[in-house]
Amino acid sequence: MAVSKKVIDRITTQLKRYQTVLADAKNRDISESDTVVIIGDMLSDVFGYKKYTEITTEFSIRGTYVDLAVKVDDDVRFLIEAKAIGVSLKDAHVKQAIDYGANHGIEWVVLTNAVQWRVYRVYFRQPIDKSLVFDLDLLEANLRKPEMLECFGNLSREGFTKSSMIALFNQQQATSKFSLAAALLSEPVLTALRRELRRIYPDIKVEEESLKTVLENEVLKREVVESDEAVQAFENVKRAKRAAERAKARESDTEEAQASLEAPKLTQPASAPAATTVTPPRE
Repeated sequence: MAVSKKVIDRITTQLKRYQTVLADAKNRDISESDTVVIIGDMLSDVFGYKKYTEITTEFSIRGTYVDLAVKVDDDVRFLIEAKAIGVSLKDAHVKQAIDYGANHGIEWVVLTNAVQWRVYRVYFRQPIDKSLVFDLDLLEANLRKPEMLECFGNLSREGFTKSSMIALFNQQQATSKFSLAAALLSEPVLTALRRELRRIYPDIKVEEESLKTVLENEVLKREVVESDEAVQAFENVKRAKRAAERAKARESDTEEAQASLEAPKLTQPASAPAATTVTPPRE
């Protein structure tokens, strides 16, 4: 996350101030429109966007307006779907914003009720899909927690770039509980685990399939092996493995080609000079 200490200090200071504002608003159970006003103020005070030129409620997609859009230099960075502060966020709430993003080629969508912030990445494919990147509660979280600073720092005016968001997404995906579970149940890890158990207990016989069954049913939580997120994580791990294998194969081919070019060429032996025929003089 390439943001300065000054930006981090602003984010933590403003979030601390807004914790009081949000707690009061939640106790009063304010409406959705009033919640949107607070979210707009947070985009300015916490994230650093210009209130009157970079935050808009007038962003139309196919005749329908999103709740908020953050737009810098004609580039829409992300869309926001807002709910009243007392509403518990659900996946169904973000469908409309995801559709907005997909229809306009906007890759990042935020679902929030001002207290809870969910950041999604949109996949432009059929059917349209999404992945949850962050799910943070401002009234419960430690405001100096690295996860909090990563999320808000990358969404800030100073920190947001498409490459930084992709890097953040990849980092979150790789270290999520679902990806870790998928990695633990992968063949290489099961093989290594079986080898280690046989080293510790040389007299017992352990099969990889039985290890996988125990891990799935008794060690790991059902959520990380059977949920939709778990299924997606298993597919992500498979794709990442295939991509790594292809990259390794390309690297190997490149090294072989380079070695071939640099190998000393065998020199052909020089041809022997032609024999000179001497004609004896006539007598």
